[in-house]
Amino acid sequence: MRHLLAALSALFALLAVPANAQQPGTLIAAEPMADTPPGTQAWRVQYWTTNGSGQRLAVTGVVAAPMEAIPPRPRRVIAWTHGAWGVAERCAPSLSPNFFAATAGIDAVRSGYVVVAPDYIGLASPTMHPFLVGPETAQAVLDGVRAARAIPGAAAGSDFAVWGESQGGHAALWTATTARAYAPDLNLIATAAAAPPTDLAANLREAGDKNARALLLSFALHSWSTLYGFSMDGIANRANQGIINRLAQNNCVSLNAKPKLGTILGILTVARATRNKDIARIEPFGSFARANSVDAARVPGPLLIAQSSKDTIVAPSVTRKFAKAVCRRGTGIRWIEMTGDHGSSAKDSTQETIGWITSRFDGNPAPNDCRRI
Repeated sequence: MRHLLAALSALFALLAVPANAQQPGTLIAAEPMADTPPGTQAWRVQYWTTNGSGQRLAVTGVVAAPMEAIPPRPRRVIAWTHGAWGVAERCAPSLSPNFFAATAGIDAVRSGYVVVAPDYIGLASPTMHPFLVGPETAQAVLDGVRAARAIPGAAAGSDFAVWGESQGGHAALWTATTARAYAPDLNLIATAAAAPPTDLAANLREAGDKNARALLLSFALHSWSTLYGFSMDGIANRANQGIINRLAQNNCVSLNAKPKLGTILGILTVARATRNKDIARIEPFGSFARANSVDAARVPGPLLIAQSSKDTIVAPSVTRKFAKAVCRRGTGIRWIEMTGDHGSSAKDSTQETIGWITSRFDGNPAPNDCRRI
C-alpha cells in the first residue's frame, strides 16, 4: 500500500507539471548513483516520452559517462537497449543491484562514450510494458538520448549509435528505423544488434528452447492483451490464461538465479498448452506480431549484427534470413558469428562491436560481409 501511495503521489505531481515542460525528451530528474564501475559516473534518470497514442509518459533509465573533466566538444553517445528483463514494473534494469554487471553497453564508457540505458515504458513506471512493441520502445530510447543532453556532467552530444541485445536488438533496429522521423534533432551514426528477434512470430515458433519460448510468449501475450484488449481465447483456455498472466506478473528474468518451482510448473504448462499454436495464424496477435517485426527495407546502415549459431532463444536461421533481406536492399552488414549461448551474445561481441561503432564515428568506410552471410 505504501508503494502504491508513493507511486500515485509521484504521478499526480508529474501531471501537475506544465505541458511545455512535458515535451518528449525533457529531463525530469537525474539522481547520481553510488557504487559505479571505476572511472564511471552515472545517474538514475526520469524523463518524458510518448506512447503510440501520443500520451506523455514519465519513464526511467540510467545515463553513464566517464568520470573526467567535461571535454571541449560534446561526447559521443551510445544508446544501450537492454534484453528481456520481464514486463512487470519491478523488472526495470535501473532498479537492479546488478545493473552494471549485467549491462554490456557500460563497457563503452571506458572508450569515452556516454551510455544511455533506457528502461523502456512500463518498467519502473506504473503502466504496462509494451513488450516487443517497436515504435513505442524506439521513442522511449530516442527521448532518453535527448534527455541525457540536459545532464551537465555527462556532456552528451546529439551524435549517437544504438546497440542492443535480444529484445534490445529488436529495440535497436526499431530505433534506427524511427530516428529520422521522430528525432530529427539527433544524428544516428550506426546501429548494432546482438541476437535480435526480427520476425516475432517466427522466433516464437522456431526458437529451440521451448521453455524459454513459453516464458517469452507469456510476456508478449500478457502485455499485448493488457494494453490492447486482445483476447487469448484462441490460444489458451481460461485456466491457462491465468497461468500466462501470473508468469508475466510475477517473474523477472535473472540469468544467475534458479526459477521457483511454481514458475517451472507454470512454464511447463504454458509450453504444453501452446505447443501447436502459431500466433502468426491467430488474430489479432498475428497481425500485431507482423506490424512489430522489423522491416528489412527500412533499416538504415551502417549496421552490425552479432548472432550465435547455437542460440536456442533467437533462432539463428531467422536472423540470417533477415540479414540477407537487408543485403538485398543494398545495405551492407558487418556480420559477427559466435558459438556461445543467447545470454552472452552482447558480452561475446562487446569489444568488436565497440571498435566497429568507434570506426563509424571516426568516419571510416563500413565493412560489408553480405557475401558470406
